[in-house]
Amino acid sequence: MQIGFIIVGIFSAALVLTAQPLRAQMPQGPSTSVNGPHGPWPKTTNLHVLPKNISHDDLMKVMHGFTGSLGVKCNYCHAPGAQPRHLDFASDAKPEKRTARTMMRMTRAINKKYLSRVNVADAKPERKQVTCGTCHRGHDIPVVFVPPPEHNHGMPATIPPENSAPKPE
Repeated sequence: MQIGFIIVGIFSAALVLTAQPLRAQMPQGPSTSVNGPHGPWPKTTNLHVLPKNISHDDLMKVMHGFTGSLGVKCNYCHAPGAQPRHLDFASDAKPEKRTARTMMRMTRAINKKYLSRVNVADAKPERKQVTCGTCHRGHDIPVVFVPPPEHNHGMPATIPPENSAPKPE
């Protein structure tokens, strides 16, 4: 019985002695939203669609939303940097970045101009908006939804263009 108490005492002492040096190594001061693991985050530049004063944490949420919705990594839109394995986030060298800006403007316009007019009483606001994932569903190119035959009712799966006139018979 005494051996059990001795082992518990030794374990407790070891835990206390190792916890203090570990605690001293923990970052102190401002949160990681101001400082990253290697110092302060650089000031964000070259924002065209997102707010210029967006916080680093909010910017990362948006960027992670893009990567998840499109099933890509950061280098899909961001060009390589001067140092190996670093990206030049401010660069506009890749056309995919310009496409992303266009798509952000498009989804914003759809949500504001069209979906804001949709009146579904029991729909939560987040259900009345489109996101990148609405169309992309984890792919870099939007995935065409094809309804199963039992839901198609012989109708075309796409909406005809606005200016298409019926062909005379």
